[in-house]
Amino acid sequence: MSNVTIDLNKIIGKIKPMHAVNNGPSCSVGEHSGGWDDSRNVSKIRNGNLEEFKAAGIPYARTHDSSFYTKYGLEHTIDVHAIFPNFDADPYNPESYDFACTDHYLDMIEAGGAKIFYRLGSRIEHEIKKYGTLVPKDFQKWAVICEHIIRHCNEGWANGSNRNIEYWEIWNEPDLDEDSATNKRTWGGTQKDFFELYHIAATHLKQCFPHLKIGGPALAVHHGFAEKFLAQLKAPLDFFSWHIYAHDIDAIETRAARMRELLDQNGFTKTESILNEWNYVLGWSGDDMIYSYIEQKKVKGAAFNLATMCSCQRGSVDMLMYYDARPCNWNGLFDFMQLGKVTTKAYYSFPMFHTLYTLGQSTYCDCDNPNVYICAARNEGEAALIITHYHNDDNHEGTQISIDINGFSSENGSEIDVYLHDNDHDLSLADSIIYYGDKITIRRPLPNYTSYLIKIKKR
Repeated sequence: MSNVTIDLNKIIGKIKPMHAVNNGPSCSVGEHSGGWDDSRNVSKIRNGNLEEFKAAGIPYARTHDSSFYTKYGLEHTIDVHAIFPNFDADPYNPESYDFACTDHYLDMIEAGGAKIFYRLGSRIEHEIKKYGTLVPKDFQKWAVICEHIIRHCNEGWANGSNRNIEYWEIWNEPDLDEDSATNKRTWGGTQKDFFELYHIAATHLKQCFPHLKIGGPALAVHHGFAEKFLAQLKAPLDFFSWHIYAHDIDAIETRAARMRELLDQNGFTKTESILNEWNYVLGWSGDDMIYSYIEQKKVKGAAFNLATMCSCQRGSVDMLMYYDARPCNWNGLFDFMQLGKVTTKAYYSFPMFHTLYTLGQSTYCDCDNPNVYICAARNEGEAALIITHYHNDDNHEGTQISIDINGFSSENGSEIDVYLHDNDHDLSLADSIIYYGDKITIRRPLPNYTSYLIKIKKR
């Protein structure tokens, strides 16, 4: 028997956005031509996974690797070199920019109910010839180009919009390849080159937009880059973004603690720590990689997702952004090959966590079993908790749980709904109970990769 203790009177902070993602919904827009009408009427959106995306309550969508996908606009979307294709052009002239596909894609994200987290720079380039990952010829000019992308998105410049995008990330994984590597995939220069680019760009953008959050650089965290980057940094860093793919929750916890430690040691005590690429990975090649792609979509993926969310909620991470909601091998949430249904088993971890996110206040919870991950939240009249069992060994049996819930008494009793998510249930209502008194006890089986969402409401 594993013992879970919940104290709903003990508020320990806010529920953080642990269910953000990379990229937005996949859907067709417009009724005839596939485009928006003049009013950008989101009610005209048809097909795809828009409704399921909205139902997951995804708070933010990061615009990285968007240009891999046709419906987002492919190579004409998001990346700085796609929007400003001729680097020798005048960065102050609206005619130097091509915003069409990017505007369309950002509309799509907002139609899905998410806020935009904009990655400046380029997608990863595996091709033999590089385009967007090359070192810009003029770092100050690159910063001015980024400034005008922001003005287009937030201030209406160049027939733009007023989206109020708060997060602006400079580059992606400049540390993926060492300085001596050939055919570099994400940053064509040296570490020193990138340090200079970040300093110039972040300083310029923060001067132009002091109210926005400027940060980055979405580190793969290889080769000691994080330590060197933070030690020399004199430019603004409102958020520090980094990545990890794993099958062990302890590895994520360890990396998160190390990133927070490095920030604090270097004086960035108020800088947000954002893990904005993560997913289940058993191994990076062969059968391990194939297994990972399969399990990401199943109940194992759901349990891993919830375990990661619960762990990071209790730790030092300020936001999680799952990779990826874009249709690709990494998308564990949607399966567009299914007939009549696009959501996977793993999808349900996101609306489960969103239930807590909407309640707002994180409350005390604990368990004596390290393989049981829990998180609880409340507002004045409602509370909820999520519980999952995650152990990477598929033969692990799981446990029985006894849940003691304190601090939510009501003279007329409390209504409790227990929702079950496992191989045979898609977050289905398993039980409805009315309890009286100050303490609620619930006992349930919790096999490996099984999850519960428990909602409590005062009568």
